[in-house]
Amino acid sequence: MSTSPRQLLLLADHLKLSLLERQRAISLNLEPNKQDSHISRSLSNLHEGIEQLEAQQADLGEAEDDNSDLAKLRKQYQELYSQFHGAAPTSPDVQTPNDPTLADDFAAAQSRPARQQAARNKSVRFRDNPDDNDPEAQANRAALFAEQERYRDEPGAPDQTNLDNQQIHTYHKQVLRDQDEQLDTLSQSIGRQRMLGIQMGSELDEQNELLDDVEHGVDRHSNTLTGAQKRLGHIARKSRENWNWITITILIIVLVLLIIILK
Repeated sequence: MSTSPRQLLLLADHLKLSLLERQRAISLNLEPNKQDSHISRSLSNLHEGIEQLEAQQADLGEAEDDNSDLAKLRKQYQELYSQFHGAAPTSPDVQTPNDPTLADDFAAAQSRPARQQAARNKSVRFRDNPDDNDPEAQANRAALFAEQERYRDEPGAPDQTNLDNQQIHTYHKQVLRDQDEQLDTLSQSIGRQRMLGIQMGSELDEQNELLDDVEHGVDRHSNTLTGAQKRLGHIARKSRENWNWITITILIIVLVLLIIILK
């Protein structure tokens, strides 16, 4: 993929902002290493882009100018690399954007909360109706929110170093649109799951009623069987008693017959 000097200058501006934010985090005693992997990857992309430009210039046989974009990029890369690895202090070039439209972002990244404002932060008095024209109130609010950590993209986000501002804005709009579609799909799925849960609940209620009926029937038949077993036991006892009397009667008859025969 071909690389243009404009894209690399924009990438250099993003690197400058990242390093300025890193320096600002260090000054505020915050964790400065959250974006180190992103900065390192961007430095590698910048170095590869510079090498591609050098190869293109060599193929075209053009002479290098000290004021060319390639020379500027090479110088800025050396300064950014040295600053990131702690080999050199922050230079004025690193604090100045290549794109003038990013001047406000650079100014915000280089802002530092004053110690006096930080001291005032400890004695902030809350009011129901704060006066916007009160310098003390404005200073307290500025000190309160100045120490908040700036939002940073996730380290695992797609590489956006080769995109301009409009493309990045379009990309984020597409991401939000995709998220909305996924949320709609999830909402529909949850609705279907809810209806399925209601149907399953109704089916379980019907099954519970059937089980209750079966349980009542089993109890009724169990009582009937218990009564029948008791009656059978009573009949069996009566039969044993009657059989004993029959046996005695037969023995008496046999004894009488033997007496008659023997006489």
